[in-house]
Amino acid sequence: MLQIGIIGGAGYTAGELIRLLLHHSKVTLNFVYSTSNAGNKISSIHQDLVGSTDMSFTNTVDTNIDVLFLCLGHGNSKNFLKEYTFSSTTKIIDLSNDFRLVKDQVFNQKEFIYGLPELQKEVIKEAKYVANPGCFATAIQLALLPLANANLIQDSVHVNAVTGATGAGTSLSKTTHFTWRDNNFSYYKPFVHQHLDEIHQSLEQLQEEVDSDIHFMPNRGNFSRGIFATAYTKFDGNLETANDLYKSFYKDAAFTFVSENELHLKQVVNTNKCLIHLHKHNNTLLITSCIDNLLKGASGQAIQNMNLMFGFEEKEGLQLKANFF
Repeated sequence: MLQIGIIGGAGYTAGELIRLLLHHSKVTLNFVYSTSNAGNKISSIHQDLVGSTDMSFTNTVDTNIDVLFLCLGHGNSKNFLKEYTFSSTTKIIDLSNDFRLVKDQVFNQKEFIYGLPELQKEVIKEAKYVANPGCFATAIQLALLPLANANLIQDSVHVNAVTGATGAGTSLSKTTHFTWRDNNFSYYKPFVHQHLDEIHQSLEQLQEEVDSDIHFMPNRGNFSRGIFATAYTKFDGNLETANDLYKSFYKDAAFTFVSENELHLKQVVNTNKCLIHLHKHNNTLLITSCIDNLLKGASGQAIQNMNLMFGFEEKEGLQLKANFF
């Protein structure tokens, strides 16, 4: 059994990571590190885990574990890895944005591989250090990668995506209070969201010199979890051609599926799936992409990457049913 350590255990993504790892047949949780909650029962913070674990948070670190998951705020993973030296055999999966870009991927002689399995599966299998993709980035990349792979992004791409309240993390702010979020809708960081850099990076890995602009409008929805993204761009082929293109690209993907039917969020919430639907209007292709921001957009994808890194079945620990009813 692999020995697992989690750093930054009190947030939403860590809570989902703990829940999934407790039911993973190949691993054992060694410790969950949280300085602000050290000594407290994990289930006192992640209350869905009452009866699932008696473990407590700790402020000590075992540096000889097999896998380390970093669930720290953006910018803090680098600081943590400066402070602690882990065994030469420890594999690290970082869920922040510290190492996602090529310019940041080498740190303290560690080379982080970008961990989007639909793009990098074979490279991830050989990786020791993985940078888990962002949630918006995952949904949008999976919507656009088949077009880039066919060199078909030749015009501007317009993206509108809505995320649930958990996308903002556990820290309270004006826009995360229930009274503000309930029956409300708003955009933020229009056209400049930080996930655009990794999106461009992945598209250019398949289609050199993507000169087309990606106009991305991120939105806050009044629901807890999930991302519903729509993207549209010029496409000269017919709908059948587009569907064939997408189905061929994802034919070996464990969790990404092309649906003939229009999508809604309940189909993916509580799963590691990404569902995609295509619609053609005149010369415009509309791509809908739906994920759970905490699972395929974070913790589920991190476990998917771990499975690949250790040669486990890719779906191990991730056979989850959507909260459909």
